[in-house]
Amino acid sequence: MNIEIEREEDGRWIAEVPDLPGVMSYGQSREEAISKVEALSLRVLADRLEHGEEIPELDDLFMVPA
Repeated sequence: MNIEIEREEDGRWIAEVPDLPGVMSYGQSREEAISKVEALSLRVLADRLEHGEEIPELDDLFMVPA
């Protein structure tokens, strides 16, 4: 799953996983935002599996562009 990350005007970082609508997280650093969105993504995937919902096909778990 690709993680998109950008810096907001106020200096915070926001990370988002487009394959999982609504999965985004803010952090004070780039690394913090990525770490939080990875954890949230795993929770969302686990919840979907637990409830018998479909999840995106995964080739690699996470990929962050350089």
